[in-house]
Amino acid sequence: MRKLILSSGLAAVIASPALAATGPFFSLRNTDFVVLLGFLLFLAVLAYFKVPGLLGGLLDKRAQGIRDELDEARALREEAQTLLASYERKQKEVADQADKIVANARTEAETAAVQARKDLDATIARRMASAEERIASAQASAVKDVRDRAAMVAVAAARDVIAQVTSAADKDRMIDESIDEVGAKLH
Repeated sequence: MRKLILSSGLAAVIASPALAATGPFFSLRNTDFVVLLGFLLFLAVLAYFKVPGLLGGLLDKRAQGIRDELDEARALREEAQTLLASYERKQKEVADQADKIVANARTEAETAAVQARKDLDATIARRMASAEERIASAQASAVKDVRDRAAMVAVAAARDVIAQVTSAADKDRMIDESIDEVGAKLH
């Protein structure tokens, strides 16, 4: 503040306002001198009420507020960068997990496809075996039916031949032999 007063006073002396006014400079009739006195009195009142200190304090308080806001902004920025890095890391982890899930799903799908092929092949083999068994059974049944039919025809033919050629005593003997032979074959 003193520097302000001294520099103002020095500027007033150097500017020589006395040159612009008429009459002696240090007279109350000289307007320049009166203005100078009013200005110096104004500066004295400002100094007396410590206005420069108050202004300085207000400016310091304002500067401190700005510093605090800058520090808070810096802290918020750092926190935001930390959150951004955290979210980016989480996003990368989620992307990695998604890739793993997709890879596992592909592997499981391939495994399921291979298993389905194996199951289908086994089912086809079982059905083929079953069909072959049915065919063999039908063939055996047909052969048995043919044999049975042939036996029946042979028996009928033999009965007719034997009925014409043989006597009653021979018939009884043959029947007994046939019964014994059938009994031996069946047991």
